[in-house]
Amino acid sequence: MEKTLLPPIPVKRYFTIGEVGELCGVKPHVLRYWEQEFTQLRPMKRRGNRRYYQHHEVLMIRRIRDLLYDQGFTISGARNKLQEMVQSERDRRKAGEVPLEGMEAVEIDQEEFDAALQEDFDAPGSAAGPSLDLSQLLRLRRELYEIRELLSPGH
Repeated sequence: MEKTLLPPIPVKRYFTIGEVGELCGVKPHVLRYWEQEFTQLRPMKRRGNRRYYQHHEVLMIRRIRDLLYDQGFTISGARNKLQEMVQSERDRRKAGEVPLEGMEAVEIDQEEFDAALQEDFDAPGSAAGPSLDLSQLLRLRRELYEIRELLSPGH
């Protein structure tokens, strides 16, 4: 089965169920069903039971989607595979390894990031305004990208 190319995940703190559906290529009712089947998937719920997903949950949904749709796992098989992946990651952390996989899933459009940063910087009551200027933040971001590149496997 051919893998579906999914859009990049925007730089945001929370995503609505509709946004997550578009980012992950699944319908909202499927996401609600997966919440019942995968205990690791627990979006925050606010007024009126509205769901708000964080970045790591969007990545997990993409992983679930890949297991089910692209790799052909059953719900039960995908659940077991996710548990294995979580345990493997815990074992690597205990051994002192730094988990770097999944970094490609965090790819961000730099212009989009800069615009979001500018928006946060200009927001009323922004804590960043007085202590850091925008050019310092952009320079820091560039350095972080360079560090990530140095740490990436195969470098």
